[in-house]
Amino acid sequence: MKFASTRLVAADIGRMVAFYELVTGYQAEWLAPVFAEIVTPGATLAIGSAETVALFQEGSAEPGANRSAILEFMVADVDADFTRLKDQVEVVHAPKDLPWGNRTAQFCDPEGSSVALYTPVTEAAKQRFSER
Repeated sequence: MKFASTRLVAADIGRMVAFYELVTGYQAEWLAPVFAEIVTPGATLAIGSAETVALFQEGSAEPGANRSAILEFMVADVDADFTRLKDQVEVVHAPKDLPWGNRTAQFCDPEGSSVALYTPVTEAAKQRFSER
């Protein structure tokens, strides 16, 4: 099995796609007016409009309702990316070192989902991510 992507359901798909293009530096590929993908070297982030929920099961997903997941992006220099983004996005916290060896900053996307950027800083964390 291969973990392929994470999909967000958005009330305002244009705003969400623009946010993730800004954060990742990658251009979205619009596969339909209601669906776009941002393909990065490690994973794909899919963004569908609220209208796409009806294609599966009405009410099975709801825009802006996530409070349990954090989308994480590994970056070369979390401090530099924080400086680049801090005046353009809602900041949850500035870069800080965490007990498992990552330096991380956190933001909210336009619909309230948590987004973290991190850089492995301890030797153990660097090793852990070099093995993937």
